[in-house]
Amino acid sequence: MPTYARFDLAFERGEGPYLFTADGRRYLDFAAGIAVNALGHAHPHLVAALQAQSEKLWHCSNLYQIPDGIRLAERLVAASFADQAFFCNSGAEAVEGAMKLVRRYHFAKGQPERTRIITCRDAFHGRTMTALSAADNAKHLEGLGAVSPGFDHVPYGNMNELRAAITAETGAILVEPIQGEGGIHSADPAYLQALRQVCDEFDLLLIFDEVQCGMGRTGKLFAYEWAGVAPDVMALAKGLGGGFPLGAFLASEKAAAGMTPGSHGSTFGGNPLAMAVGNAVLDVMLAPGFLDQVQATAKTLRQELSTLVTRHPRVLAELRGTGLMLGLKCVVPNGDLVKRLSENQLLTVGAADNVVRLLPPLIIEDAQLREAVEIIDGVCRDWPQNTA
Repeated sequence: MPTYARFDLAFERGEGPYLFTADGRRYLDFAAGIAVNALGHAHPHLVAALQAQSEKLWHCSNLYQIPDGIRLAERLVAASFADQAFFCNSGAEAVEGAMKLVRRYHFAKGQPERTRIITCRDAFHGRTMTALSAADNAKHLEGLGAVSPGFDHVPYGNMNELRAAITAETGAILVEPIQGEGGIHSADPAYLQALRQVCDEFDLLLIFDEVQCGMGRTGKLFAYEWAGVAPDVMALAKGLGGGFPLGAFLASEKAAAGMTPGSHGSTFGGNPLAMAVGNAVLDVMLAPGFLDQVQATAKTLRQELSTLVTRHPRVLAELRGTGLMLGLKCVVPNGDLVKRLSENQLLTVGAADNVVRLLPPLIIEDAQLREAVEIIDGVCRDWPQNTA
């Protein structure tokens, strides 16, 4: 179906931070499959894990124990605020599961009316009807008719309007610590801390959507760690599988109290192939020094990009983001910049608010950072005068 405005590009293989076309052209990948290929392409440890598991067992369903799934859940719990994990296949499913958990939590407490969730404008939570309704983006909802009920939308970062939106039917607050599709807007730590306080005050569940900003992207395993607060529920995907379809939502024991046998499920979620790869991803990300290196690399990239913003005010207006989740707010149309960068063999991805996202794999090295910066610098320097 013609649902994608695809580039006239096809890739045959990938290696580390690079993608290669069939005719041998090499592209530096600062899109990373939209923050999915967190460890680059064809990472040897991930390849070995997938190959080994593929020779043993692909699928058996959740009717039976899946030992690697138990191991992955235990490792995610040990590295986070959570006590329990549910595995699914995508970020949208993770968010949907988190929203179901909210209703089950209040139902189990004898308050079934508490089904509404406060969400933020300019958010993105996935492409299912409920996830789209949570985000309330007119562009994504065009032609889809009635939205799913149960959401109250407030400006990102505005605690006064959020407090005013709380009613007797409110059950949770859902936010992204960094809005990705919305334009790389990073939440102030004080905002996330205030959300935690208001949830405790009104017995609301706090859900963080870390589908894009989680799994090492900010230099810590989870973005919420920078604010020193913990959610009750967290949605993960993208980098969790390093390119293999894998999502999860994690929850505290208190928040998950309403989840009982039959209350949720997934045919493919948590299958042995996905669990093998998820554990392999954690092997790399939890290795000593890995996240420290991400932070150091991110600092270097931020410094270089800040210089470019100052140097090219006709093209670039602002640098946004945290860690290796960065955005260049553009003066020129962001789609034009994405296209010109691609023509110079640097892959990036657009976002709302006229932003170009830079989402390199977390294994990126300084030499490749310099390569990317030189391409951006050259494209901005040669930008036609009459298009600025």
